[in-house]
Amino acid sequence: MKTNLSADDPQRRMPPEHLALLTLAVLVIAFLYSAVGHAGASGYIAVMTLFNLAPAEIKPTALALNILVAGIGAWQFWRAGHFSWRLFWPFALLSIPGAFLGGTLNLPAHVFKILVGAVLLFSAARLLVYPPREQEPRPPSRPLALGLGAGLGLLSGLTGTGGGIFLTPLVIFMRWAGTKTAAAVSALFILVNSAAGLLGNLKATRHFPGFAWPLAVAVVCGGAAGAYLGSRKFQHTHIKRLLAVVLLIAGLKLILT
Repeated sequence: MKTNLSADDPQRRMPPEHLALLTLAVLVIAFLYSAVGHAGASGYIAVMTLFNLAPAEIKPTALALNILVAGIGAWQFWRAGHFSWRLFWPFALLSIPGAFLGGTLNLPAHVFKILVGAVLLFSAARLLVYPPREQEPRPPSRPLALGLGAGLGLLSGLTGTGGGIFLTPLVIFMRWAGTKTAAAVSALFILVNSAAGLLGNLKATRHFPGFAWPLAVAVVCGGAAGAYLGSRKFQHTHIKRLLAVVLLIAGLKLILT
C-alpha cells in the first residue's frame, strides 16, 4: 500500500510527543474494546479528533486499526467457542457492499463531527444500559437480518466505525444471542466491514496516512491482550461503564464544539 505524504500530512506536523500520546491512547482503547468483542473505531475516532486530525485522515486510519483488532478479537472469541456462523452470515452478506459504498463517501467536517458524535453517544448509552444477565436466544428471520446488515454496513463505511457498536446492542437487546456470542459475531462483522470500507476509501482517495503505522503496532499489542482476557477471563461490566463515560465526554465535545 502506497503512503501519500504531503507537506501538510499529520505525520509531518504532529510533534513527536503528541504522536507518542496518541499511540498510547489507541493502545489502551484497543485493549479495552477488544476485551468486549469490539475493535475500538469509535474510540480511535474520538482521540484522533481531539488531536485535531482531519476527517479524511481519521477515517482510513480508524478502519485500518479496526481490521487489525477485529481480526485478533474474532480469532480469540472463535477459539473460545463463542462464534455462530448461522447468526453471522445473514448480517454480513449485504453489509460488505454497503460498507464499501459508505467508504467511498467523505462527509464535510461539521457533518462528520455531528454524525460521529451521535455514534459515540449512542455507544455510550448502550454501554450504560447493557443488560446484566443472559437472555434465551431467539435468532432473527433471515430477511430481517439481511436488511439490517445492509443498513449497518453502509453506516459502518460512512462513519469508519465497522458497525459493531450498532450490531452488538441490537443482537443483545433483541435477544438474538448471548453476550459472548454477540461479541464474537460482532468482531468478525467489524473485520469484514472495516476491510470493505477501507478499500472503498482508498479507491476514492488513493491516500493512507503515514502516522497510522506506529498506531497499528500499538493496537496489535493492546488488542491481542484485551481479546484474550476478554474472551476467557474478564467480567465486562466495569470496563463497559468506563468506556461509556469516555465516549459520553468525547461525543458531547464533538457535537457541542
